[in-house]
Amino acid sequence: MRLLESVAAHEHGAPAKQLARETGLALPTAYHLLRTLVHEGYLRRDKGLFFLGEAAERLSSSGAQQKRRSTVVDALAHWRDAIGVPVYYAMYSDGEIEVMCVSDTPGNPAVEEWADFRETGHAHAIGQCLLSQLDEGARRDHLDRYPVQPITPYTARDSHALLRRLTRMRRMEPVIERQEYALGTVCAAIPITVGTTAATMAISLPVHQEDRLLGAVRQLQSEVGRMLGSLAISISI
Repeated sequence: MRLLESVAAHEHGAPAKQLARETGLALPTAYHLLRTLVHEGYLRRDKGLFFLGEAAERLSSSGAQQKRRSTVVDALAHWRDAIGVPVYYAMYSDGEIEVMCVSDTPGNPAVEEWADFRETGHAHAIGQCLLSQLDEGARRDHLDRYPVQPITPYTARDSHALLRRLTRMRRMEPVIERQEYALGTVCAAIPITVGTTAATMAISLPVHQEDRLLGAVRQLQSEVGRMLGSLAISISI
């Protein structure tokens, strides 16, 4: 590990003798470990100099991804506690609705996924918010693969009704959904677009607390706006 750290500190590579000196290892030991690390792909050797290899770069990439995910998880937990509601983060990736993270508490539980979120995007605020950010062709493609079907008495009846609703949605306005996915639950989602990535943050409440919904989602929108700069790199965890 000390050898890997030492190599990582030299962007233009370093010879074995220098690495042995910096790590306090005997030269024969350093040579042996360096050869092993090269064989395993953690280092590569070029003209007598050692550089980080593909295996080490994959470790670095994985660590960076975990750090980005941690940023989103921490932010959701903060908003969950500050607003007193479950908070969801989702994105549209490769033609699919993906709920990436949910933060809730026993006192404020998240909506139970009783029907696959990916297949029922037409019925919940998360899916409607993501679909509203797509162009018409992408929306129709999604609905061809996952046809609109009523799952509660309040769900859109068909794709035409849903598409009309999506068209009427104003950019950057919260998407409100009342008992369309789960009876007894109301939800709201706000669009987040970074580059070409369609994403959303959402909240849910029991229907008897519906009067809190708009104020809570506006608070979330304000909080996300303040933090969006630091979250932009984390948006595609």
